[in-house]
Amino acid sequence: MTTALALSIFVLAYVFIATEKINRVAAALGGAALMALAGIVNAHSAFFAEETGIEWNVIFLLLGMMIIVSILKQTGLFQFLAIWAAKRARGRPYRLMVLLVLITAALSPVLDNVTTVLLVAPVTVLVCRRLGLPVAPYLIAEALASNIGGTATLIGDPPNIIIGTRANLSFNDFLFNLAPIVVVLMAVFILMCRFLFRSTLRLRPEHPVEIMDLDEKEAITNPVVLIRCLVVLAGVVLAFSLHSVLHLEPSIVALLGAGAMILVSGASPAEFLEEVEWQTLVFFMGLFILVGGLVNVGVIEALGRAAINAVGDEYVVAAAALLFGSAILGAFVDNIPYVATMVPIVEGLVEAAPDPEQGTALWWAFALGADLGGNATAVAASANVVIIGIAARNGEPISFWKFTKYGAVVTVVTVILAWPYVWLRYFAFS
Repeated sequence: MTTALALSIFVLAYVFIATEKINRVAAALGGAALMALAGIVNAHSAFFAEETGIEWNVIFLLLGMMIIVSILKQTGLFQFLAIWAAKRARGRPYRLMVLLVLITAALSPVLDNVTTVLLVAPVTVLVCRRLGLPVAPYLIAEALASNIGGTATLIGDPPNIIIGTRANLSFNDFLFNLAPIVVVLMAVFILMCRFLFRSTLRLRPEHPVEIMDLDEKEAITNPVVLIRCLVVLAGVVLAFSLHSVLHLEPSIVALLGAGAMILVSGASPAEFLEEVEWQTLVFFMGLFILVGGLVNVGVIEALGRAAINAVGDEYVVAAAALLFGSAILGAFVDNIPYVATMVPIVEGLVEAAPDPEQGTALWWAFALGADLGGNATAVAASANVVIIGIAARNGEPISFWKFTKYGAVVTVVTVILAWPYVWLRYFAFS
């Protein structure tokens, strides 16, 4: 009875989020409240439990990076980058999209996909407005690129941090095993952008001329403060990349960076809190509690165990099930709590594997499925939710279905392409 009730509440909230009949924050919080009233979650499981509660590391990572972005915006850096990007692309819409997608994909493995979209999205909004282009296609493309690019490293996508910690896999392990396929998938995705967004990649001829006449240096309002802030940002990026050495959680790094940037910039609370997406943070909290309710009643674990029991000791089949199954299941719940729930199950499979190399291959199949599946829907990955929040804040709303109609296509293509890589590298020629 409890299981059926938890499922009903989750589906109801998800329907409201997907159809946007009511505000998505209200839907998530309403669903969380119903879970609490039904006794499915309590204060401990919602706020303190590691597997079923709010993922505070994600919340405070977002908060810290939003403060950093808010301070950087005051210096004129984003306007500078917007004009620079537009001039390098010579105002051509597809060339601009490729440039922004490549920047996003290059930053995501070094920072993480959430941090990257927080930094790149404000630039995108500005440059699109300068060129008279629709903002939504560019933001969606960046979210999709961040999820693909972030797959390459330990810190690139939050689920990878969970997997790496549990499986004792290093930054270099992820880079060696996943970066090759990520490069291929990014190349394919860039080609897909031409067709996915072709109806919006049109430009009035007068805009490029106007852009080429602009001087990006004039956008910088305070060069001294900008230099100080960039030094702090460089320190944050370095700390992110040295995660396995420093053993500092990304959330701590982000908060320390935010505090340091407030000090060196002298920003007032009104300035450094200006870009904080409070609605996005609250939506995440509600979503984590909703998924935690499903974890509490054993729904997600039961689905995972059913899939694993079905494949038995056929490790090729198990790898396929983890890759495709994670992409499907992760599409309907945020991939962070999904991965946290599934990690113990995958660990048991890996330990039982007669061939250690094939056992380790299950981790890579799992990571690829969870990370690439994050593109499938608007709520499947943290970066997607952040992008939608930024778009709404800037008066360019992206609906659940508008994002999902692009994300689902990209997920299907990338996951299908990832399977031959897993099979060839870890089974056919192992």
